[in-house]
This record gives sequence, structure tokens and C-alpha cells, in this order.
Amino acid sequence: MSNDGSGSAGEESQPGDTMRERADDSSAKLWVLMEANRWHVAGALLLGVFLSMVILGVLDPRGVQQSVAASDPAETLFQAFVTAIITGVTLVVTLNQLVLSQELGPVGDQRSRMEGAMEFREDVEDVLETKTSPPEPASFLQALIDVTRSRANDLADAVEESRDEELKEQIHSYVDGLETNADEVSDQLDDAQFGTFQLLSAVLNFNYSWKIFLARRIRNDHRDALTDEVREAFDDLVEVLKFFGPAREHFKTLYFQWELVNLSRAMLYSAVPALIVTASMITYYDAQSVPGATLGISNDVLAISFGMTVAVAPFMILLAYILRISTVAKRTLSIGSFVLRRVDRSDEINWEENG
Repeated sequence: MSNDGSGSAGEESQPGDTMRERADDSSAKLWVLMEANRWHVAGALLLGVFLSMVILGVLDPRGVQQSVAASDPAETLFQAFVTAIITGVTLVVTLNQLVLSQELGPVGDQRSRMEGAMEFREDVEDVLETKTSPPEPASFLQALIDVTRSRANDLADAVEESRDEELKEQIHSYVDGLETNADEVSDQLDDAQFGTFQLLSAVLNFNYSWKIFLARRIRNDHRDALTDEVREAFDDLVEVLKFFGPAREHFKTLYFQWELVNLSRAMLYSAVPALIVTASMITYYDAQSVPGATLGISNDVLAISFGMTVAVAPFMILLAYILRISTVAKRTLSIGSFVLRRVDRSDEINWEENG
């Protein structure tokens, strides 16, 4: 059965529920950009730099020793790296501190943030019909998903008495799709811990904005055939779906701040050995001091390749983290029922008829 929630809508018009299904990129590319461990991505990039430098060094007909004797390019290169490492790390850490500066402020601002957070939690508790909502992010989101599933089932039960078979088919199809997606995301949240991408990845796989759109669309298309009970069930379902957007954005913001802190620390840690290696290459390196070859490759080529790889480590770590942050930010620009991706609009609502 189609889970697009509309009998008149073709399946091709609905974006997939999971982030991977909604993305135009290949699964492998999306895995590298988002799912893969950032240290593994940075390591792979550094390995690529090292191998590239070794290959270029082997292919160079002059050889490193002749190049050094002619113009000493290694010293010039590593002098530039010293300046780049110090300047780049300083700028990145400074920018990260500016992003995190919202954590600092007078007591009035902190109180307003606290009141806003508590007000949102109390509103969610009213929806959950519980005295205290879960404090842990994964459990909090699971509770929202569980009540969404429950209200979707209430909607399916409410429409059972309807004589409009098309309406019943659309609602049951919609509810089936929502339940399937909710079950998958809830399972992903079981072992998710805040600070890991697993939590954010699970949240991104719940396509709440499209579910809000479809619920409102079905209700508006069949408003004359709806009973009061069905209208109320629609309103209750949309109400809880609307809470998922702010919750997702809140945890996404906290995750970005967490990652920026990790990025700052990683760049600081990697900058120290990078500076030591680059300074050593400037002060002590001499192509004549590393004679011989390893596995048929000149040792002077390996030495320069290794030095350059260590020197660019802070920037590869920066690249690995920013790739994930920018990808997530691009795919979650909208909050609410706006869909910022290409879908088949051939069967959109006839606004003149429904206006």
C-alpha cells in the first residue's frame, strides 16, 4: 500500500522518510559526508595527501635532492605551513568561540532561556499527558514519536465509520506510512546518546514536515465529509507533529555546539605536532641526511611527504567536521511544513477549488 497519504497523489510525489532516501546524492557519498566517523574521514584524507605526495615525488624526474640543491623548496614550503597553521587554528578557534558566545550572558538572558525551555517542556507534557517529560534527549524524542503514533491510530479509528471510502483509504495509507517511519526512528533512538551523530541521524529520518503537509492536505480535500471526531483527531495529530520541529532544531543546535567544541580541541591537539614537524623540517631537514630507499621509494621523498601530511592534519580535521555540519545544516534549513527539495507537484491541491 502506498504511504503517500493521498490516493490521487502518485508515489513519486512523496519524498522518502529517511534522509538517505530524500537525498539526491549516492548512499556512499552521504555516508562519508554525515555518518562516517570524523577521525576516519580525516585519516583517509591525510592518507590521500601522503600517497599523492609520494607518487608525485617518485614521478619527478629531477628528484628531491636536485630540487633542494637548486632552490630549497622544502624550506619555503614548511615556512609557509608554520604561518598557515598558527593563523588558521587561531581563526577557527576564535570563530568557534563567537558561535558559542551565546552561552555567555547576563542573568536576565539566562533566565529567559530557562523560562523558554521550561515553557516548551510544559507544553509537550500537556500533549504527552504526563506530569514530567523525559529529561534525556533520545527518550524525550521517543516520547513525542510514541504519542504521534498513538494519535495517528486514533485518526484511523475515528474514520472507520465514514462512508467516504476514498477518505478512509487515504487516511489508512497515511497512518501506515507514519507508523512504519515512527517505528524505525524509535528503534534508532533506543541506544542513541547525545553528543553522537546517531541521535541527530535518527531525528533527521523522521520526515515530520511532509507528514504535517499531508495531514492538512487530506483534511482540506475532504473537509465537507469529515465528522467532528475526525477533525479533532486531525488537529491532535498535527499539534504533536508541530512540537517535533522545535525539538529537532533545539537538539540540532546543541549538537552543532558540541561538535564545534570537539573541533576546536582536535585542531589544538593536532596543531602542536604539526608545528613541531614543520619547524623540524625547516631547521634540521637536509635531503642528503636521509639517503637510501624504502620499498623502492627514496627516503627523502617519504620524509617530505610525511612532513607535509602532518602539517595539513589540522585542516583535514577541520574539513572532516565542517563537511558534516554544513551538510546537516543545508538539509535542515526549513522548520515547519516547507519542503525545500524537488518533488512532483503535478497533483498539488487545486487552490482555487479549495480556497
